[in-house]
Amino acid sequence: MLGLGVSWSFLDVAAAAPKDPAAARPTPGDRLVFVLGDKKGQVVKVEDLTLEGPQELAYPMDPATKVVRDASRLNQVLLIRLDPAELAPDARANAADGVVAYSAICTHQGCDVSQWKPDTKMLLCVCHGSEYDPRDRAKVTFGPAPRRLAMLPVKTDGGVVIVAGPFKGKVGFMDL
Repeated sequence: MLGLGVSWSFLDVAAAAPKDPAAARPTPGDRLVFVLGDKKGQVVKVEDLTLEGPQELAYPMDPATKVVRDASRLNQVLLIRLDPAELAPDARANAADGVVAYSAICTHQGCDVSQWKPDTKMLLCVCHGSEYDPRDRAKVTFGPAPRRLAMLPVKTDGGVVIVAGPFKGKVGFMDL
C-alpha cells in the first residue's frame, strides 16, 4: 500500500509539472526552421529547397513563442522538394508544392537518415544501408529497415513550410 501511495504521489507531481515546449511533438501551425548551415534557425521557404534534392534537416518551431522543438531528436524532419507529378497519391496528399517531410530517424536502429542518392532520388541511412523512396511516402526500397519513415503532413502559406498535422506512422525504430 505504501508503494502504491508513493506511486500515486509521483504521478500527481509528474502530471502537474509543466511540459517542456521544446520537447513537444510537432503541432499543426508550427513553422519548420533550418537546423544546419548559414540559414540555421531561419524559417524554411519552398524556394529554399532545391528541386529534386538533396534533403534539408529542420525542426518545428512554435510561431507564437518562437520555441524551436529541438529538445527531442525525434522531432528532426527531412524536407525534400520534388516534382509533384512524381509523388504517389498518398505522399502528394500530405505534401505542399512538391515539398514532403519525413522523420529523420531510421526505422531500423534509430540512426540518422542523412544521405541523399541523387542518381536514384532515395534517402539513405548509412548505418546499415536502408534506402527510402520519398516519392512514395518514404517506402523502404532496400536494407533492413522494417517500415517506412513517418511522414509529417505539411502545407504552405506565403511560401513558408508549415506543419499541417501530426506524424503519420511511428517515429524512430521503437514503438514510441
